[in-house]
Amino acid sequence: MSEPESAPTGIEGLDDVLSGGFARGRLFLLEGNPGTGKTTIALQFLLQGSKAKERGLYITLSETKEELLNTAASHGWTLNDELEIFELQPPDSVLNPDEQQSILYSSDLELGETTQHILKAVDRVNPKLLVLDSLSEICLLAHSSLRYRRQLLALKHVFAKRGITVLLLDDLTTDALDRMAHSIAHGVLRLEELSLDYGAERRRMKVMKYRGRPYRGGYHDFTIQTGGVQVFPRLVASEHRGDFVASELGSGIKELDLLLGGGVDKGSSTLVLGPAGTGKSLLVLQYAIGAMRRGDKVGMFLFDEEINLFFHRAKALGIELRRFQEDGLLFIEQIDAAELSPGEFSHRVRLCVEDEGVELVAIDSLNGFRTAMPEERSLLLHMHELLRYLNRRGVSAFLTVAQHGVVGDMDTPVDVTYLADTVILMRFFEAQGRVRRAISVVKKRTGAHEDTIREFQIGPHGLSIGPVLQSFQGVLQGVPIFVGSDGTASGLLKD
Repeated sequence: MSEPESAPTGIEGLDDVLSGGFARGRLFLLEGNPGTGKTTIALQFLLQGSKAKERGLYITLSETKEELLNTAASHGWTLNDELEIFELQPPDSVLNPDEQQSILYSSDLELGETTQHILKAVDRVNPKLLVLDSLSEICLLAHSSLRYRRQLLALKHVFAKRGITVLLLDDLTTDALDRMAHSIAHGVLRLEELSLDYGAERRRMKVMKYRGRPYRGGYHDFTIQTGGVQVFPRLVASEHRGDFVASELGSGIKELDLLLGGGVDKGSSTLVLGPAGTGKSLLVLQYAIGAMRRGDKVGMFLFDEEINLFFHRAKALGIELRRFQEDGLLFIEQIDAAELSPGEFSHRVRLCVEDEGVELVAIDSLNGFRTAMPEERSLLLHMHELLRYLNRRGVSAFLTVAQHGVVGDMDTPVDVTYLADTVILMRFFEAQGRVRRAISVVKKRTGAHEDTIREFQIGPHGLSIGPVLQSFQGVLQGVPIFVGSDGTASGLLKD
């Protein structure tokens, strides 16, 4: 038996998660606490069907028709003739105390009357797509699990005979342990809202079940914005592959490229470690400038610095970034870690790579990204998939991590050194009564590199790399010991 055709949801990311959408003629359960976005997704689903001239019916037992129309208007949606909202009002016997039943249970009459109203609406509209909001009302009317299950099964058979694709909404306000609808539904999609100590709420979804069809498992971040829900499918690096020619990327500074054994390999990941102020961002920028001068597109994501300040700081060093931006070679974005979920960030990186053709991605810094994802284990998994994805697409990745401290032992807030192909270490050290900077390469998977420590300076024309610091020992500890025999500090740059 062939797999049924899919009814798209109208949400690109959700269709990707569901492998095309909801199977036609089947019954699905969309569950989540109030405020997680069930109504918005349901309306988008029906609006997508109305664009294809498919009749849609929204039966609401919990919200009024006016409230639903206001929700649609808040997103800029206009409901056409293909979509009808049917507000199922409570029976008169519920509101009139004089008509309360004393011999029969009122739930027997109310549940039966509610079911009849639902079926009459279906007969009148004859929809292809149906939303029933919400199951909690039916569960409360049923009063028992047996009656609730039988009622759902009866409705399921009626809808299946008519070939209607049904979306049942459940706000989980009844018994949270009652999973009766899970066994009846063809598929179950759960929405969750997470409240952090600071920043905007986070929303995520997960497919709990989908009979007879592969789907993208795990949690997927999503947002509710003006215009509807946007889903960011979990990044799976193994699904992506791109052909690229291996080559080395130069920085434009001969001494720096020699330190790295000729340059950084295309498609590899480079991590720059060091305390704040050592020049990590400038070092990454040097490689970005080199790429743009070759005609490659660069994507920069700033967590810790304002774009205007970054442009101004680069201009003071003789680098005019706005010109590259105007030429379409630089895509730069300011990221607010308190407002952005990790899934949305990965999605933005993908858009840069797949839609804009970016060949170098710079993330400054992972400290800011970590604040968006407090759980270090999850951060490492996200970065692992993101770096593997970039590697498979032939995109070079540069990341910075600010270590805690100035000299001496450094505390790294998140250890991602094992993920990166190349690790560059930057340090402050004291010599001749001045605070100086040192640079060294401690790891490079894809080739040989120098094992030396060199001084570098930041001047009006950018970075300057000096010769090997041969006269000092303990530079990486911050307070080196002079070991030169000729009385000169060999390797130090002149002021």
